[in-house]
Amino acid sequence: MADKLVQLQADLRSRIYRPGAYHHFYIHEPKRRKISAAPFRDRVVHHALCNLIEPIFDARFIPDSYANRAGKGTHAALDRLQVFSQNYRYVLRMDITRHFPSLDHALLLAELQRVIPDADVLELIQHILASGVGVLADEYQMHYFPGDDLFAIHRPRGLPIGNLTSQFWSNVYMNPLDWFIQRDLRCPAYLRYVDDFALFSNDKAQLWAWKTAIVQRLAQMRLTIHEREAQVAPCGQGIPWLGFVVYPTHRRLKRRNVVNFRRRLEHLIDLYQAGHIPFAELDASVQGWINHVRYADTWGLRRHIFDSHPIQMRPAPPPTELPRRIYPKRHKKR
Repeated sequence: MADKLVQLQADLRSRIYRPGAYHHFYIHEPKRRKISAAPFRDRVVHHALCNLIEPIFDARFIPDSYANRAGKGTHAALDRLQVFSQNYRYVLRMDITRHFPSLDHALLLAELQRVIPDADVLELIQHILASGVGVLADEYQMHYFPGDDLFAIHRPRGLPIGNLTSQFWSNVYMNPLDWFIQRDLRCPAYLRYVDDFALFSNDKAQLWAWKTAIVQRLAQMRLTIHEREAQVAPCGQGIPWLGFVVYPTHRRLKRRNVVNFRRRLEHLIDLYQAGHIPFAELDASVQGWINHVRYADTWGLRRHIFDSHPIQMRPAPPPTELPRRIYPKRHKKR
C-alpha cells in the first residue's frame, strides 16, 4: 500500500496521473440511482483535492446551504426549515430535474477558475471532470436552452454520483443561485440541500414572482426544475423535505419511507432467522433507521413497527469442544 501511495505521489508530481475506470452499480432507495465508484487511488486524490480547496469555497457559501458541509447536514436543514415555517405563512419548494447528470462541465470549471489560481490544481480538476464525461449520459434527457445550436447535445456534462468531488462541486455549481436568491431577490428565508431548496414569505404573489426569476436564472446555469412540484403552499399543510413532512409544530415521516423500512426490516429478519446474517448486522440497520427518524414525531410509529415485527433470537450455537490437553504425569519425589 505504501508503495502505491508513493507511486501516486510521483505520478501527480510528474503530471502523468490519469483517473481510472469507474465501477457502476444501482441503488433503489429512496429512488433508483446509478452509483459510480472510483478506484481506491482516485479516491485518495479526491480526498486530497477537497482537503486543499474545500475550505476556500466553504467560506464563500451561504450559511443556509446544508449538504456535504461540516457542521450542517440533514437534521440541521430540517431544524432550519421548521423555524422558517413558524415565521412565515407560505413556502415555495423547488428541486432540480436530474441534478447530477445535468451539471455542465464548462460552467463548473469557470466557477472553479474564478477562485483557484493554481494551474496545476486546475489541470488535475480537468482530468477528474473528464473521467466523468458520459457516465450519466443514460440518466440525462436533452434540454435545449436559448441560444443553443444542434451541437449543444455534445457539451460535456454530468458528475458521477459517488465521488466526493461531485458532492463538493455540486455546492460550487449551485452557489451562484444561492447568492442570487439572497442578494438579488432579497429573499429573507431561504435554504438549500443539494438540489432541493425552499423560499418563504408572507406574500404568495412574491413567491410566484421569485419562481419565475429563479427559472430564468437556472436556464443560464443549464438547469431545469420539476414544474409540477414547484408550487406555493401554506406552511401549515406540511412541507415535504428530505424524507419528512415538516409542520410548524411537529414532523412526520413520509409514508414511502415507512413502507420501504418495513420491507427492509422483514427481509433482514428473514435473513437473520435463516442464519445468513449475524444479529449485529440486523441491529445496526435498525439502530441507523431509529437514529434518523427520531428527529420526527415517530415514537408511536416505531413502537407499532417493532411490536408487529418481533425478532426471535436464534439459539446460540453450542461451544466447540476443544480436545483435552494431556499433561505428562509428575513422578513424586521419594
